[in-house]
Amino acid sequence: MKKIIKTSKAPAPIGPYNQAILSGNTLYTSGQIALHPETGELVLASIKAETKQVMENMKEVLAAADMTFENVVKSSIFISDMNNFSEINSIYGNYFNEENAPARETVEVANLPKFVNVEISMIAVKY
Repeated sequence: MKKIIKTSKAPAPIGPYNQAILSGNTLYTSGQIALHPETGELVLASIKAETKQVMENMKEVLAAADMTFENVVKSSIFISDMNNFSEINSIYGNYFNEENAPARETVEVANLPKFVNVEISMIAVKY
């Protein structure tokens, strides 16, 4: 059985998808970009600010499923320029304990929704 997870504390979907789906004890999130949930504006002042907004949005999606970053087992990071990797990684890393950080891939892509610089999705498991 699947349960739709949604929260007003993260950006609403802009297409035919949901913020996350809980199937059993596993949460599959949609990708988050740096949309501010209250204003609907993109946070693009810097790649670090953009990444922080993405992670804050993801934090709220996880919370809506009664989970935290401790529950994340897999992350997928899509970036428009691999030269931004170290700055994105420095912010992303603040949300995880290195000892139990999730598996992850980082992929450079040609374009992302709204032409942002970073999009992140996650899989989390409730233990």
